[in-house]
Amino acid sequence: MHFPVSGVEVSPLVPPLVAFAISFFTSTGGVSGAFLLLPFQMSVLGFTSPAVSSTNQLYNIVAIPSGVYRYIREGRMVWPLTWVVIVGTLPGVLIGAIVRVRYLPDPGAFKLFAGVVLLYIGGRIVKDMLVKKKGAGDGKDVEERFQELVASYRRNNQEMLAKGGQGIPRVKVVRFTLRRTTYEFYGETFDFSTVGISFLSFVIGIVGGVYGIGGGAIIAPFFVAWFGLPVYTVAGAALMGTFITSVAGVAFYQALAPYYPNLTVAPDYLLGLLFGLGGMAGMYCGARFQKHLPAKLIKWMLAGIIVFMAGKYVWDYLR
Repeated sequence: MHFPVSGVEVSPLVPPLVAFAISFFTSTGGVSGAFLLLPFQMSVLGFTSPAVSSTNQLYNIVAIPSGVYRYIREGRMVWPLTWVVIVGTLPGVLIGAIVRVRYLPDPGAFKLFAGVVLLYIGGRIVKDMLVKKKGAGDGKDVEERFQELVASYRRNNQEMLAKGGQGIPRVKVVRFTLRRTTYEFYGETFDFSTVGISFLSFVIGIVGGVYGIGGGAIIAPFFVAWFGLPVYTVAGAALMGTFITSVAGVAFYQALAPYYPNLTVAPDYLLGLLFGLGGMAGMYCGARFQKHLPAKLIKWMLAGIIVFMAGKYVWDYLR
């Protein structure tokens, strides 16, 4: 099948299958998978114009709602964190779109940029994994204890509920102000600077706008590595923030298209829709099964994929 906007020639079954496989795993860490779809489109499908960024964000728009729905349903959506991410990331994504079109239209320079960004993300995740933070009293962090509760709940679901025992824990917001935000999860309290995360989101939004990922692939690891927030509670917020900023990003790329007649800037809607449909199914399944996967596995999986792709991009540029 030929896609005239992108110039891609591929079977219509390939985009949704690839998107499903990627999004199933990445959505468990609060990442839509767009950061891996982009190299697939560039390196495998040969889609290298600026429109690849907007097509990637179109994928986010179609795919993300199913995963967000699961996190909301299970009570693991930290809404204050979500709004702070949106407010900070949204203007950054728009700036990033301008930078991509005006200053990084060349595929070679864009690959170097993407490689450096991915290498930094992977390095932060690895550092977080090597420096383990303990939770309260029992030598286990909150993610390990949450995993134990999930396993116990699966084994004794009916018995626990009949005796009045607790089910899967839900996030409880304690404080939300312009200065600080605090929430509780499974007996532990997590606190962060509202302004600090908003500013970080703005910077990450610029990078995400250039890369065409909405910022989720970058901000979720930052939440875990820098702010010490458990991956089980940041995934929903990161995905929701990515969804909102991707809507703005696609609209902005579409608005820029008439001003750059010599470049393909607007998304390939058909290709993006096919990717999005596969991603929709993958994210729903990933969000549903996330609580059954060890946090270590999620983090090491993301780190390995990211570092591999970063090395490939930098190597391709230097050759």
